[in-house]
Amino acid sequence: MQYKIVADSSSDVRRLEHVDFASAPLKITVGDTTYVDDNDLNVGELTQTLRTFKGRSITACPSPEDWLERFGDADRVFCVAITSTLSGSCNAARLAARDYENAHPGRKVFVIDTLSTGPEMALIIEKLEEMICEGCDYETICHDIMAYLKKTKLTFMLQSVRNLANNGRVNSAVAALVGLLGIRIVGIASDHGDLQQMAKSRGDKRAMADMIKIMKDLGYKGGKVLIHHCENLPAAEAFKQKLLEINPLAKITIDTAGGLCSFYAEDGGMLVGFETA
Repeated sequence: MQYKIVADSSSDVRRLEHVDFASAPLKITVGDTTYVDDNDLNVGELTQTLRTFKGRSITACPSPEDWLERFGDADRVFCVAITSTLSGSCNAARLAARDYENAHPGRKVFVIDTLSTGPEMALIIEKLEEMICEGCDYETICHDIMAYLKKTKLTFMLQSVRNLANNGRVNSAVAALVGLLGIRIVGIASDHGDLQQMAKSRGDKRAMADMIKIMKDLGYKGGKVLIHHCENLPAAEAFKQKLLEINPLAKITIDTAGGLCSFYAEDGGMLVGFETA
């Protein structure tokens, strides 16, 4: 039985060590230039362009054909998609799954609407890889991954929400406040898959304290944590150290955000996926 994991590029995952994996890229259009969120994307160049660009920029999700192309010849495919509340990627994956199963009777595709993005998606992908390597059967994986999804959460800190506001993801009045006097937006991905503001914090230090409180309130007790940052490694490392002071044995990984997450998190943003008890 050949297994494969396919995720859209908002997961920030580009390869796996032990399981066949493919990424379906989203696209970011800034003026007349379209950036493909894949391994070849220079995220630093993208963020620099966004920093100085005065017009409106937009994103586009993978098409059903983009998803379908990445299924290859796998017998069992697990699709991991950004929240359907904010993107059409999950619906495109479902259309691709239907066409794939119709074209190849006996093959199965399981589509996971993560109701999140970035590092929480990466946690789901890592769990899928773990279960496949353990030899779990397809039905067990489908059941257990949905149970695991209920135990993962996402919190974030943003220094700017201009792109979120321009694309209708947050209120423009809120966007006008962020960045003034060092204000950061701290929030979560809600159970409905939208972005929920939890605090307006002044400076990174206060924002990180608020993020840790949110994590504890949501049930974090030292489980796995993935920190994805956009051009803000010092803050990511500082946040890791604060978490280790609370739980010295916590497994915490820092990575850079990919194109789509950098587009929305913007310079200085940080996304944190974590396991709850």
